[in-house]
This record gives sequence, C-alpha cells and structure tokens, in this order.
Amino acid sequence: MKFQRLSPSARMVTFLILVLVAVPLGLKGCAGDKQQSGPQISVGAVATTETATVTTPAAPQAESFTPMTSAKPAVKYRAGEDPDFAKRSGWPVNSPPALPGAILPGKRIVAYYGNPQSKRMGALGEFPKDEMLRRLKGEVASWQKADPAHPVQPALHLIAVVAQEDPGKAGKYRMIMPDEIVSQVHGWAREANALLFIDIQTGHEDIRTLLPRFEWILKNPDVHLGIDPEFNLIKSGKKPGTKVGTYDAADVNYVTGYLKELVKKYNLPPKVLTVHRFTRNGVTNARSIALHPEVQIVMNMDGWGAPWLKRDSYKEYVVAEPVQYTGFKLFYHNDTKKGDPLLTPQEVLRLDPKPLYVQYQ
Repeated sequence: MKFQRLSPSARMVTFLILVLVAVPLGLKGCAGDKQQSGPQISVGAVATTETATVTTPAAPQAESFTPMTSAKPAVKYRAGEDPDFAKRSGWPVNSPPALPGAILPGKRIVAYYGNPQSKRMGALGEFPKDEMLRRLKGEVASWQKADPAHPVQPALHLIAVVAQEDPGKAGKYRMIMPDEIVSQVHGWAREANALLFIDIQTGHEDIRTLLPRFEWILKNPDVHLGIDPEFNLIKSGKKPGTKVGTYDAADVNYVTGYLKELVKKYNLPPKVLTVHRFTRNGVTNARSIALHPEVQIVMNMDGWGAPWLKRDSYKEYVVAEPVQYTGFKLFYHNDTKKGDPLLTPQEVLRLDPKPLYVQYQ
C-alpha cells in the first residue's frame, strides 16, 4: 500500500480531525447511558484535501426521536354493526322530508308489546297495569341514559287482532279484540304519555278488508299501526303457528296508502307503521315499498334467540334491504331461556343503523 506524503498544513488538519474523532469516543460511557449526537465527519473527504476547513462543533443538543407510526388495525365489527356494510346496502335511506308532528327520526320509540288478555304474549299483558307501566318507565329511562341526545317516546303495542290455531266462526284463523279492550289500553297509554300501536295478525283474512275495521281508533293522532307478516297465511292456507307467513311490497304499499289517506282525511301528524320481519321471505320485494311523507315505516327485527343470532337476523333481513327506519325486538323470556343475557341498550345502539323503534315482549 502506497502512502502519500502530506504537507505540514495537511498534517495539522489530520491531527485535529483525529482529536475530534477521539473525544466523542471517550464520552460514550456505559451502554445504558443516553447518547448525545456528535458531529458527523467524513474522514476520507479531508484526508487528501490540502485546504480542508474544520468547523468547531456546536454544543451537544438533546437527541430528538421521531416516533414510529403504524397503520391502525382494522376494526372488527359484529354482524349488524358494520357502518361500511350499512352504507353499501343503501343507508341512510333518502326519505321524504319530515312533516310537522313526525316522531321519527327525532325520537326513539320504546314499546311494551302484548295483549292484556294473555300473560304469555308479552310484557303488556304479563304484569298488572300499574306494574307494567312502571317497568316501561324504567326501560325508557335506561334508553334515555344510553343515548341522552335522542329523546325517548314510550308506547304500548297492542295485539288487537290475534292469529288463532282454529278457524273460528268467520273461518279466518284470527280473533279481533273487542273495542272495549282497545279503548282500555289506549287509556293506559294516555296515562303514561305513551303512544298506542294497533298490531294486526291477519291469519287467513286479507289486510285490505281487516284494516278499515280500525279507522275509529287510528284517527287519533297518538295511535299508530303494526302489521305482522309471520301470521299472514292467506296465500299458503297453512294454520298460524305451523308456517311463517309473508307480505309482499304490494301489501305494505296498500297499508301505507291507506294510512296516507287517513292522515289527510283527519289532518293528522304522520303515522308510524311497524312491519315485523325475521326471515328472508317475511317481506318480499322490499325495495319496491313506496315511501310517503305521511307514513314512517319501521322494519322491525322480530326474531328471538342468542345475541349473535339476533345481530345476524338484523343484518340479513333489515340492514341488507333498506326501507326507511329500523326497529329491534327484545324478548324478556325467549332471548334468555338458554342462558344468554338480554341485550342492553348500549349493545343495541352499536348496531348500524341504530334502531329508532325498540320493542319489549
């Protein structure tokens, strides 16, 4: 290896460089100490340069660290809770502008469902009137606490036409509640500042002939309607309870058209219509259901079972086929009979879209 002879000035520069390199090495200390940033010198760049310039190093500064960033892990949603799935499905729905007095979407309805003539059909008839209203008030408070920004409207959801296993005198496999019972429950609702829903299980009767029977009560501004495809079996001819029934969009459109004319006839605020659904064929051609500003449609997830099954049903039969608003039914007994917990308001509110109608049976 051949060495180049250096001039005196170059030798002096080299000496200074060696000193500067050695000093930080002496200050390094033990491996656990926090190191300082020393001057960065390229020895090869000055070793052959006659006129190298040496700059006095600045005072050591605290070492600066650039935090490492990593991509956020993808959020794992349970069935019915994924906002991207809801958006791809068509939520939020482009609804007609809300008319004065409309309940949705400004409020959330929390209802007790059943019939005062039966302790087995739901909370509305399971408990004595005063206890029932007290329990409903407690549920309303729980929902208000879970979502303080959304006012809660209590309601009683009366099964006013009950599907039957026997054909009865009319041969229609349904029983119409006496007007006195309907009026009694309407009085209970008003006592609790609650809405009343008239729920119809048609059996073998056409909704087109049965619905007008209730104009006398539906003409009240605080009375709304529910229809139950499960017990609409006129097409199949099967007995209620042996097969799950169905409604087509044409049936729903008849009902909304009837309610629309009722609102106009009596100068009423918009009616709420709940449509129970927990199967694929429970409502056929759902995307053909027409929307009117006079009627607010809630597709109510009506299935019972473990929480995962209820979420699956909500996703597949309510979220996947948007209509207008969504509902969710909670069963005090059927949801919990296999040891599963009843879903809490906070858990239900994780669903997307969030249900604006909640029903307890």
